[in-house]
Amino acid sequence: MVHRRALAPYRGHVLSADAPLPEATRAFLAELTGAPVGTEDVWRAALTHGSYTAQFGQRGRTKTGQKLPEDYQRLEFLGDRVLGLSIADWLYQNEGDAEGKLSQRLNVLVSRQMCASVARRVGLPPHILLGKQARDDGGADSDNILGDVMEALIGAHFVLYGFDPTRAMIRRLWAEAVGGRAGQSKHPKSALQEWSAGNRRKPPEYRLVTREGPDHAARFTVAVAVKGVGEVEATASSKQEAETLAAAQFLKVYG
Repeated sequence: MVHRRALAPYRGHVLSADAPLPEATRAFLAELTGAPVGTEDVWRAALTHGSYTAQFGQRGRTKTGQKLPEDYQRLEFLGDRVLGLSIADWLYQNEGDAEGKLSQRLNVLVSRQMCASVARRVGLPPHILLGKQARDDGGADSDNILGDVMEALIGAHFVLYGFDPTRAMIRRLWAEAVGGRAGQSKHPKSALQEWSAGNRRKPPEYRLVTREGPDHAARFTVAVAVKGVGEVEATASSKQEAETLAAAQFLKVYG
């Protein structure tokens, strides 16, 4: 389900707020939602990164007066809550675990990394409206941007169709993750904390080593150390993910 031809219409000219979506993007949305595209301005906002409008240096309009689409931030805020409720309801209905285990699963299933993974699997990257510099810097493959836009699409679907159809879409898109073991094993940071305590060591200490790249494609390197044992580093697109990877690597080396 990858419509890569959608890239071409987004290069070299302005997509104004009232311009029709490219046919490839319309096909992508219809396949994603299983419903007619309908109101395009909501979908256009969900697919628009702030770097797209910022590159024109105007508030809401180009220098020639064309109205620019809104960016995805408000819809992302909404979609994040709809996703969380939908997954929590799903887990509550189908799994008999205690609250702590359910929370562990929920946190993994609604994480930015999981949202980005779903976004890649359905072929979202070519359809995101990015500024030229952000696209050249790899923004279309950034976990941060992909995760945010995936949540914005959920928000747009909720605005247009309501909760029940949106929950059904989420269950279809997240079926593989929920049906697998995502979130069932202990989080690496929790596991490292317990390992340290079990070995009578001080708690692990995390520190940011470097932060590189622009905001939309930042790379964080984090080190984790346990006094008297050792230290390892890991790099990822968010500080939280880098800490998680560092904890997992520490357990692999010293655990």
